[in-house]
Amino acid sequence: MTSTPPSTHLAPTRLRFSDIGFAIATGLSLLHTLPRVSVAYAAVFATLGLALLTVLGMVGLSPMALPFAGGFMLVGPILLAGYFELVRLHESGIQPTIGDPFRAFARAPAGLWLLAVLCAFLFVIWITDAGILYSFTIGETDLGYDLAWLPQQGRDVLTFELWGALMGSVLAYLIFTVSAFSVPLVYEGRAGLVQGISASARVVLGNFLVCLAWGITLGSVIVLSILVMPVLLFTLPVMSYASFALYRRAFPDRQETP
Repeated sequence: MTSTPPSTHLAPTRLRFSDIGFAIATGLSLLHTLPRVSVAYAAVFATLGLALLTVLGMVGLSPMALPFAGGFMLVGPILLAGYFELVRLHESGIQPTIGDPFRAFARAPAGLWLLAVLCAFLFVIWITDAGILYSFTIGETDLGYDLAWLPQQGRDVLTFELWGALMGSVLAYLIFTVSAFSVPLVYEGRAGLVQGISASARVVLGNFLVCLAWGITLGSVIVLSILVMPVLLFTLPVMSYASFALYRRAFPDRQETP
């Protein structure tokens, strides 16, 4: 994180579909360069997710596995700050350790914590709405898993998952618009909270098709990886680093030529 005061004007460059491929390639390269600390950081969230999905199956609420997996996309942007810190240390020639991504939050600016509160608030709204929908479509039926983290299927379950996905996509797009580029901007000290959110919205809305493709790719990979939990250990760092690389494409470093 830099100590440079926020810029008075943030003019994003135009994104292209090829930038998505570049971002993912960068993510793969960084995972290869920083394999242990990248996977270890992801393992913390994979372990928490595994415990949560297990509990949902034990209490017969397995259809809620998908809403909780999708809800990760609402709080995930804040967790990316740990990976941004790993990139910063790597670019500074410092070999990061497992404690570094966690220490990043202790040094995070106030604006990043306010974004975290917003993400958490939207997550609560999403889970509450999913719970209400669950009570109307499935009710008190006890449902365990057919396969790992996949609920027993039936018309009521499919109805719940379909309408839940539609509701969740609206919140996911909202938080993506707000946080996709504001989180790294605020973390690096290049913008304040309001300025960062405004800049993020300009990029997402101004590059609608590219950002929509990236959002769908990011969301699909992470949600599916949560349902196949060991895969998350590798896809989370790759997609996190890719998010940072795409941000750098939209907002090149001051010393770089756009």
